[in-house]
Formats: sequence, structure tokens, C-alpha cells
Amino acid sequence: MKVMVIGKGGREHALVKALGKSQSVERVYAIPGNQGMDGVECFNDSVTDVQSVVKRCKSLSVDLVVVGPEDPLAAGISDDLRESGLLVFGPDKKGAELEASKICSKEFMDRHGVPTAPYQKVSSVEDVLSVVDQFTPPYVLKADGLAAGKGVFICKNKEELLKNSKDIFENNVLGDSGKKAIVEQFQPGFELSFFVLTNGSEYVSLPMAQDHKKLNENDEGPNTGGMGTVAPMEISSDLYQEIIDKVVKTTVSGLEKEGFVYRGVVFIGIMVTENGPQVLEYNVRFGDPETQVLLPLLDGDWGQAFKTIAEGNIPKLQWKKQSAACVVIAAEKYPSTPVKGVTIKGDLSSTSDEAYFLHAGTLKEGNEWKTAGGRVLNAVGLGTSIEEALSVAYDKVKKVEWPGMQFRKDIGKKALKL
Repeated sequence: MKVMVIGKGGREHALVKALGKSQSVERVYAIPGNQGMDGVECFNDSVTDVQSVVKRCKSLSVDLVVVGPEDPLAAGISDDLRESGLLVFGPDKKGAELEASKICSKEFMDRHGVPTAPYQKVSSVEDVLSVVDQFTPPYVLKADGLAAGKGVFICKNKEELLKNSKDIFENNVLGDSGKKAIVEQFQPGFELSFFVLTNGSEYVSLPMAQDHKKLNENDEGPNTGGMGTVAPMEISSDLYQEIIDKVVKTTVSGLEKEGFVYRGVVFIGIMVTENGPQVLEYNVRFGDPETQVLLPLLDGDWGQAFKTIAEGNIPKLQWKKQSAACVVIAAEKYPSTPVKGVTIKGDLSSTSDEAYFLHAGTLKEGNEWKTAGGRVLNAVGLGTSIEEALSVAYDKVKKVEWPGMQFRKDIGKKALKL
């Protein structure tokens, strides 16, 4: 079959790479894709121009569309593609609100008994001041709308909470995404990413991964879209079953009760606290950079798996006895004002089944690769253990350099201690 991938970053590069290895897939296309996607024909259509995307997919006789990023899902791209007769891996617009609105997400959890932290809705600095005494520091402030992973603020004290509230409500640093927000009780614990493929009523679980959101080592610095990840995460069978019973089943049951056309992936951010698992957030698409470590672990055909979900069924999945690690290499001054146009030195084309680069924010000019985004490259490593996978990934990081490049040196350390 022919498959169209929507998106252009490291997650989408991971998707086209996995689909390219699928026996069921004859051809892979991407809109808009990126120059690092070898062997993939890319089209520079706007992902928000849905009719243009539909027309392109029809002209190419595409059999399946896999939507990578959250923005087109929130805009309802899946609905329009399905109405045109195409199979789509991705939820409808109503289902996408679980990520597009933190408030909608929290209210969904409340309705269906999904465990999550106490919160209050706010839309001004005055609102924040009126509810702050209901919480204990540190405080969590989350912008309601999509903010590319940069809409969550962990505030050590009231002064930080007030400063960040002014930034989003008065200085409009997040634009429309920050018109509303929630203040949430901070919950200490360890974080993990839980993924399920679902047809809206049934599900199948994927290996767990652990992302690293903060820019710097020891989880310090500003929040980012993600600086690296490892998989599979190993936890106790009791905790795993508690997550299934209290989080996954209640979530999928809620999808069914609310009538979403949800044929895709639910990415559940979980904080494991002393009181058990608590849901931090829902994402309605594969995570970035979690996708980069999950896809290589399937012992099977991703094209067929995605098609099965898109048809409303549940695939049977088997997993390799391997581990994977991804180290994100970011541009200077990421995440605030990443420096673009800097020449990347090193061999980006060097690749093997166990070690390779995925392109997240690059641009090729002549024979030179240059930085063209915040997160520039993903160094991916596979091995028989998380330790080996990390060693392979970090060896890959050493193959490139440019002035001001940033990466964390402690990816996976928390996972190794669990």
C-alpha cells in the first residue's frame, strides 16, 4: 500500500523510516517532510490546508494517512480525510481536544474517574491569585492550548507563579494558547510515558518510555519538547496493572462513552506518586522523541498495524528483546530563540540498524547541513539493554558538532535506577 505521513520533524522521520521497512508498504510520501527523509517523496503542501492535503492524497492513490503532529489533528484533518474516503491513523477533532485543551482534558478525567491532580481553571492573573492558596508549592501552571511542549511552568514559589501568569495572560508569550490556563497541584514522583493504540473502544499497549522534558541535566532549566528518551521502561507488575486498571481502561472507556471516532494512539503522561499513578496529560499522537525509541522495537509491520487501527480493529503486536535510546541534539539558545543557519560538521549519512540520526530541524544547502529548528537531530541507538542503547546513542552524538549545540548527558539515568 501507499502511505502518506503528515508532519516534518524527528517523530515523522521515525515514522517514515519504520514504514519504509514494512513489507505491507509499497511507497511512503510525506507532507511536508524534511530533506533528511531518504527515499521519501515530500510535498510542500500546508498541513492546515486540508483540501490541498486531501487532493494530494487522492492524486497519489494513497491507501493510508498517518498524522504525526497535534496541530492538524486539532484542526480536524482526520475528519476531512475520512469524509473523502481515506483511511486515517489519528483521532477526530473532538478526540483531539484531549490534547488541544488542558481544561477539556481535565474535565474528561473528572467525568470518567481517571486519577489526576487537583486543579482550578484560570484566565487572568487575578484568577491565579484567588486560587493560589488552595495549593502548596511548587505550583504548576499549564496553558490551556497547544504550545509545542512549552506551555507548562513549574513554579517554586508564588513569585514565580505570578511572573509566569503575567507572561501568558498579560504579555501573551503563548498567544491564543495562553488565554486560559489551569493551576494544578504539583505531585512528586517519577514520570513515564504510556502509549496505547486504540480503535475507540479497545486497545493494545506499547512498551513504556521515559522522556526528559527539562533542557539541562538533573531536570533543571526550562521545559522543552523533549531532550531524549529510553524504552522499554521496566516497572513492577503491580504498578503496571494499577496503570491499566485505573488509567488505561477508564480512559478508553471514556472515549467510547463520548462517541469519539478515535482510531490512533493515546499517549498518556503519568506521574507515579506515593498515592499511585496520576495522569499529567493526554497527547493524541505519538510523542516526540518517544516515537523514535518505540517504533524500532516492534517485531512486525507498522504499516499493517496502523492500517488495522484505521479500519477500526486492534492489531496483535510482538516486541523485540531490545532496548532503544534517543538523545536530542538542540540548537544554541533552544528553547527560547534557537539559532538557525549554523553549519553542522560531521557525517549525518553514516547509518546502521543499531545507530542512526533522525532529522528534526535541519536544512541542506549544497553539500552542507545547517540548523533549521530548535531540536535539530535525534541520535538513536539500539542495544540488548538500556545501558548499551544509551552507549550507542551517545557515540552517535559525538559524530556531529556545531557552535552552541546542546544535549543532555544524563538521558536514561533515572530509568536505570528504578
